[in-house]
Amino acid sequence: MRHKIGYRKLNKTSEHRKALFQNMLNSLIKYEQIITTLPKAKELKPQIDKIITLGKKIDLSKKKNLFSKLQNKSSVKKIYETFSKRYANRNGGYSRVLKAGFRTGDDAPMAVIELVDRDPNAKKIDKPKKVETTKKDKIKEKEIVSKPKGK
Repeated sequence: MRHKIGYRKLNKTSEHRKALFQNMLNSLIKYEQIITTLPKAKELKPQIDKIITLGKKIDLSKKKNLFSKLQNKSSVKKIYETFSKRYANRNGGYSRVLKAGFRTGDDAPMAVIELVDRDPNAKKIDKPKKVETTKKDKIKEKEIVSKPKGK
């Protein structure tokens, strides 16, 4: 019987599991949608819901508690400034887990965990912007590539 067993160990030590979920929470707060395995997503869902609920209560002690769990100032700032306003009228259920097929390498069940009412532009935060090259730059690149090597 599995009485009083409250979470999945995910075949990791407690320190590794704690660091894993801390990193996943920070990524989920930053990008508002991440792709992971189904068991990890199912374990992450209650944690992100609790963190957003803590962030809705504006208090210094709650803010310090959040920082101790996340260890990231930008994540705590985003929770207090963005998520507390976005989810002010919602009493829970800030995230959802969607099944996303199976991974090709080891056939592990994959899932997408995302925040409800998420910002679609949040996924593009770290992607570099394309720099347009001028015609002169393209001509110089062609000249460099087309020059034959002398013997």
